Amino acid sequence: MSGLEWESQRVFLAVLRSGSLSGAAKLLGIAQATARRRLDHLERSLDLSLFTRTPAGLTPTTAARGLIEHVERMDHAAQAFSRMASAETATDSGTVRVTCGNLLGVEVLPGLLRDFHHRHTGVKLELSIGDALEDIARLQSDIAVRLLRPVEADITVRRVGSLRIGVHASAECLQRYGKPENLDALRRGPLIGPDRRSADVRRWVETGICEPDQYFAVASDNHLAQLAALKAGLGFGLCPTCIGKQQGLTHVLPDSFGFEVDVWIAMHSDLRRIKRIAQVFEVLGEALHDHLNA
Repeated sequence: MSGLEWESQRVFLAVLRSGSLSGAAKLLGIAQATARRRLDHLERSLDLSLFTRTPAGLTPTTAARGLIEHVERMDHAAQAFSRMASAETATDSGTVRVTCGNLLGVEVLPGLLRDFHHRHTGVKLELSIGDALEDIARLQSDIAVRLLRPVEADITVRRVGSLRIGVHASAECLQRYGKPENLDALRRGPLIGPDRRSADVRRWVETGICEPDQYFAVASDNHLAQLAALKAGLGFGLCPTCIGKQQGLTHVLPDSFGFEVDVWIAMHSDLRRIKRIAQVFEVLGEALHDHLNA
């Protein structure tokens, strides 16, 4: 692959992400005319039309959509190469990419990274927040926080504690519906729970909170949406006790129901040589441990 071809493919990826040539040029720090020239070159070399112009911007063609996964893998590899090549640089410069699920990633991680961020202003923290697991063995992310033990090869894994999960409700919910005295009463109240994610439904059933045919007054597979519904007083639902306390929610039936979920932090073993990544791994690991065991 020539340098020009890779630069053209970077423009292709930037247009996919931004939806326009001007947006792609801004992302890459190049002139819009340069972005257009490189995209034209790529289309000619592939003999494909990659985008159609619509009122909403540039929309990828069917052929382009078939290339998205491949160009994203190339971009991940290029970023990993740059990070590995910078192993000898100072701790106070460069990028560290952290991936985490929605609930911990939004409600917990930013606060735990605050002190590090203020001390190391030259380090760019990329927070990849979502339930899709980025592959740390392939260096798609530098550090991963997960609720299942990572099993990829050549990685360093540490258990940092466990999340205590319990039933919670807002003051408004309790005022409207009353405080349930047992699980049977809870099941009759308005419940906030999973929608179509079978693993989450199975968790509710296996822990004894409900039967497989339980009716949920508010159903969502997004844990942040469930938390928002809890805070809005729409019903009773599951929530980590540390987050529930932080949000002013009441822990319902603490002596009758609850379970724990292990929390793990992991990184590719080769990344231990990169000072800033190794330091974020240590800082975040200790902060998570303290937060979960407070």
